[in-house]
Amino acid sequence: MNTRTAERLRQAVNRATAELLHFSDLDAGRVPAPGKWSKKEILGHLIDSAANNHARFVRAQSSPDLMFDGYEQDEWVRVQRYRERPWKDLVELWRCYNDHIAFVIDRTDEAALSRPRGRHSLETMAFKTVPSTQPATLEYLMIDYVDHLEHHLRQIFTPKP
Repeated sequence: MNTRTAERLRQAVNRATAELLHFSDLDAGRVPAPGKWSKKEILGHLIDSAANNHARFVRAQSSPDLMFDGYEQDEWVRVQRYRERPWKDLVELWRCYNDHIAFVIDRTDEAALSRPRGRHSLETMAFKTVPSTQPATLEYLMIDYVDHLEHHLRQIFTPKP
């Protein structure tokens, strides 16, 4: 079981949720600069990441490899119009989805978690990529998911001028 990664995810989400709710709907929807995402759009991207990675985490437990399609992140954010959604609804969806992902991570079978996979697509779709010449594990992908989530939370809380 992957209790450490699940707990790390839970702590990051719990810590951030209260802080996220301090932002007003107006502030969360404000675009900081042309071509940049608003806080709502960054959190929307994290919801999209949760959806995609949840499916990957489940499929990988019964698959011999870690081959996954990527997704067009900017297009997903654009199409879903996250800036039009109430901020508190986005925060709650993100919190609940990650609570479930932490549950899945925590209960992943150890053999599926640590089995090296020679075939994977982590060289193109992971936050911290793995060369296709190196084996990768589901555990690595789960840790990478939490790293990615924490990276974007830092963007929300300490935006660049």
